[in-house]
Amino acid sequence: MAVTLTPAGTVSSVDSTTAQRNRRNIAIFGRFALVGASGVLVNLLVLVVAKKLGPDAQLVFLDMPLTRFNVRWYHVFSTLAFVVAVVWNFQLNRVWAFGSTGKASWWSEFRPFFAVGLLGQVVGLGLLTLLMHPGSPLALPTDLLDDSSGLRTRLYWGQLLVISAVTPLSFVLHKLWTFSAVRTHRLEDADKP
Repeated sequence: MAVTLTPAGTVSSVDSTTAQRNRRNIAIFGRFALVGASGVLVNLLVLVVAKKLGPDAQLVFLDMPLTRFNVRWYHVFSTLAFVVAVVWNFQLNRVWAFGSTGKASWWSEFRPFFAVGLLGQVVGLGLLTLLMHPGSPLALPTDLLDDSSGLRTRLYWGQLLVISAVTPLSFVLHKLWTFSAVRTHRLEDADKP
């Protein structure tokens, strides 16, 4: 679309298109945020249930051979919560936030959605380890978060901080990659007479 000079006080079609795109992106982000908020609740609910039903979160789940590192049960609980929440978020984002149902197959969008989520989960597990490990400079304080009640449970606060840290990256990657078929479809519709 070419830029044309307009008399003072009028809006060119380029400005109008940009404004429409900005409003649409803000609306998509708002819906994405609401889906994300519901996903946070699902994630935390699964984490709480797993922690209540599973062994002590600090116990070693898997010793990593030839290293001094371990996979602990809190990593397993976090990953289980991630898997349930990622399916929840995907379906709601697909149907409501990005409106891509019918524009691409479920699997063709789920694979990149899961890949983005998995990237966030790997980063998140690293951050969660830093928040939970007592020798870490980023460790959550054990005097305040002493695991004596739900609101004082380090794992819950650590998981919430991890989710907050990876959400902006997830939004950008989902918008640019996962649901690109929707963006491409809308651009094609806008070019039609």
